[in-house]
Amino acid sequence: MLATYLIGLREGLEATLVVSIVIAFLVKAGRKDRLPQVWAGVGLAVVLSVGFGWLLSYTSTTLLQKYEHRELFEAITSILAVVFVTWMIFWMRRAARSIAGELRGKLTDALAVGSLAVALMAFLAVVREGLETSLIFYSAVQGASINGGPLYALLGGIVTAVLLGYLMYATAVRINLTVFFTVTGVLLILVAAGILKYGVHDLQEADVVPGLNTLAYDISGALDPNAWYTALLTGMFNVTPTATVLEVTAWVLYAVPVLFLFLKPAAKKPAAVPVQS
Repeated sequence: MLATYLIGLREGLEATLVVSIVIAFLVKAGRKDRLPQVWAGVGLAVVLSVGFGWLLSYTSTTLLQKYEHRELFEAITSILAVVFVTWMIFWMRRAARSIAGELRGKLTDALAVGSLAVALMAFLAVVREGLETSLIFYSAVQGASINGGPLYALLGGIVTAVLLGYLMYATAVRINLTVFFTVTGVLLILVAAGILKYGVHDLQEADVVPGLNTLAYDISGALDPNAWYTALLTGMFNVTPTATVLEVTAWVLYAVPVLFLFLKPAAKKPAAVPVQS
């Protein structure tokens, strides 16, 4: 459940920051009359995101009848989720410093076009995060016990993100977003590695790739299935009592280089050399 809480917190805070910047700009510009269009766009994005999550679940549980087809569908969604997580982490690191200025520029253009453009901008700002959240959540809870816990954790993360966004907007509260996105980025990379590991296992279950019975390790005798740390490792990072060679290989080939690139300091741009006439 900690993994899904983290997903809700990270994605929710990104969407909340975008919406907060848009609202603050409109208020300072004296264009409160455009706020209903913003909330309409946000509401439509939330509805679409929930519908997308339902469609994923409905496809897996109802539309796909064969076991192999369900496993293949889950594998594809897991791999797509890993792609989105990776892209989102690096995009946010790059755009964090300039996102406010870029949004203000786009919003100025949207105001010049009209109400529909403002609503569309708010919709696009939130729907990307919402669709990503639905896909990542669906992939992260594959194989977990269906007791409502992961969904509550996801909603808890989103609520926490909204509260943080409100505090940053309405008060002088400030959090170090660089540290926040770095820490959550590292954790989400490890979560994504676990999702990829599960996706590879699904491909093996669907008989798309070989090696289902070729185990890299078996620690089922040492890992207590009822212990809290087992639940944490399994739910957060998909650390399972057994894993195939291909699963472990995929985990390492993803986690190691991505963590290295993410934690590598960004190269500083060289100072401009003045041209003498």
